[in-house]
Amino acid sequence: MATVHHWTGLEAKALRLALRLSVRAFADRLGVGIRTISKWEALLAETVPRPDTQAILDTALARADAASHLRFETFLSEAGRPGPSGARDVPTGPLVWEYESWADDLERAAVALSRQDFTFGESLIGRWTNRFNPLRLDHRGLYLFARSTALLGDLQRDQGNVIGPLSARRSYLTARSLFTQIDIPRRIAQLDLSLAIVAEMSGRLEAAARSYKRLAVDDRLSRRDRARSRLWVGTTLSKEGQYGYATRVMLAATRDFEDLSEPEDWSVAHQKIALAHRGAGDLSSALHFIGVARSTTVTDTPIQTVRLDTAHGHILLSDPATRDDGLHVLGKAATMAGRFGLSHQLASIENIMVMSTRPSGPFTR
Repeated sequence: MATVHHWTGLEAKALRLALRLSVRAFADRLGVGIRTISKWEALLAETVPRPDTQAILDTALARADAASHLRFETFLSEAGRPGPSGARDVPTGPLVWEYESWADDLERAAVALSRQDFTFGESLIGRWTNRFNPLRLDHRGLYLFARSTALLGDLQRDQGNVIGPLSARRSYLTARSLFTQIDIPRRIAQLDLSLAIVAEMSGRLEAAARSYKRLAVDDRLSRRDRARSRLWVGTTLSKEGQYGYATRVMLAATRDFEDLSEPEDWSVAHQKIALAHRGAGDLSSALHFIGVARSTTVTDTPIQTVRLDTAHGHILLSDPATRDDGLHVLGKAATMAGRFGLSHQLASIENIMVMSTRPSGPFTR
């Protein structure tokens, strides 16, 4: 997710273009005059919006969709960010139009990933990463290659392929190395966050918790990403059995998501809080929080549906009175996970079912 620590007219123009708005429409969205927008675009990096206007620009960028964020970052890269040598890279020859097509394919891949269309998304990414050698790319090419590799890591992570030579971890490390080479600290921090998620998914809870705690106060990240880090600190605490502490940490993250007007993150946080209450044996609170999560989620993508149903089924399965309902919900989640190739979620569902059959009962850890 793109963030800007210091807005100038250059970043403001890139945001307008990324949102595909006219000068008048952009001015109306921000609540500023058309002359102000014209001044920004005439002076670019030589003019700086007022602090209150910078906050408005922050909000407009935060509310933009994934495709707009990708266009925003690409426009900034194309504007001539200084390369490793200090010179501005200007692609020549056929690479100019090839890079335009590459950027368009990354937008399409991001949309495919949001729908869990992994085969199509991977084909869009692979047509470029298999074609170019990053050692021979200029600054703009390295940026697009790094974005492609990071997006491939997201795809592999959602499929449950988190460790090994062809895994999310490997892709994230490669992308991190490239962003370090072209010196984009925000992207480096975001990949550190992705690597922490992979560590948690692979069972390295202590390492993940250390990374989350560090990133929760890392000013290279947006406030939203820092709040997500705090939420994931809570998930690792919950997995370690520290349910009360985990709940307090996650509730704090929930307040941040509310302040930031991030309904989907707010819903996900309630889902995780529900599981912490289930772990503590407080099924009444668990059902309350999972009910909030299910009623407030704003996306119905397969992966989010599977996650919500898995959490709901896990809670229902913990009470003998609702055990059959829990098995039914988990069965639906398993079917959807299998259909969309969500192997990590499917393995989690199967593990929940196995654990529920053990003699010590549903709270076995």
